[in-house]
Amino acid sequence: MAPRIGYLLPTRERVMDGRPETGPLLDLAARAEGLGFDSVWVGDSLLARPRHDPLTLLAAVAARTRRVQLGTAVFLPALRNPVVLAHQLATLDQISEGRLVLGAGIANDLPNIRAEFAAAGVPFEARVGRMMEGLRLARALWTGEPVDWGGRWRVEGGVLGPTPCRLGGPPIWMAGSVRPALERAARHFDGWFAIEPDLVRWGEQWGEVRAIVRGAGRDVGQFVGAVYLTMAIDEDADRAEQRINGFLENYYGQPAVVLRKRQACYGGPAAGAANYLKGYADAGATDLIVRFAGDHERNLEIFTKLRAELGW
Repeated sequence: MAPRIGYLLPTRERVMDGRPETGPLLDLAARAEGLGFDSVWVGDSLLARPRHDPLTLLAAVAARTRRVQLGTAVFLPALRNPVVLAHQLATLDQISEGRLVLGAGIANDLPNIRAEFAAAGVPFEARVGRMMEGLRLARALWTGEPVDWGGRWRVEGGVLGPTPCRLGGPPIWMAGSVRPALERAARHFDGWFAIEPDLVRWGEQWGEVRAIVRGAGRDVGQFVGAVYLTMAIDEDADRAEQRINGFLENYYGQPAVVLRKRQACYGGPAAGAANYLKGYADAGATDLIVRFAGDHERNLEIFTKLRAELGW
């Protein structure tokens, strides 16, 4: 079965370029929908990598689109109060009429991200437990029934309204590549979100995730395997590689050689891009979320032609 294709809006890049206006971003979202993309995504960061607030921006995207799924790639629930977050996500799911997907993660252990957690008043070392409990609380509130909660947050007979458009709330895809992250995704959530650069390793991990899903008595056919890909499509392979490397170093402030060991990237001609994408699809990926390194209008058009050639 052909994978669904998602497009990441360049919120971080536009802020870095001193162009934070949201109109062009909404135009890109509408353009992606018009070209047949299946979903539109927005990244998340408070201070570590400044960008637009993802939930606010996705509300505007929801009003400009009618068909595409809307997602976060990836959101950091541990930085938010889960009662407030449950309310925001329920409202956004209503605005989008059930099109929301929450891609979530725990964040990498880097100095700027630790500083971000400190600024938000959240202990970095407690982020996993805080995220897991917070999402359990959000799901309880999404039932619309009175909730009593005695953990990190105290709730007494709390009733949330509105509840999400979809029964049970938006699906949650959990990011991560170490074994505990695979376990969390497979046992507790609706999908696994990966950036693994090695296709063989991704396939092995996807097999592990599916085995855990089955072992937990869950329906593996309903479980999502998503991959986050950074791409620069150019018939000049050297130019494409330079664009990818420059993009990564500017975006993260780290050497490209280090980043490319951790993130799935492709830079090169369209024919090679087709083989690259097909590799993940053949390995079982259900969703490919694409981040373009530069010239989004051009890359959207090229990717659309590439997808047609692949029969997707």
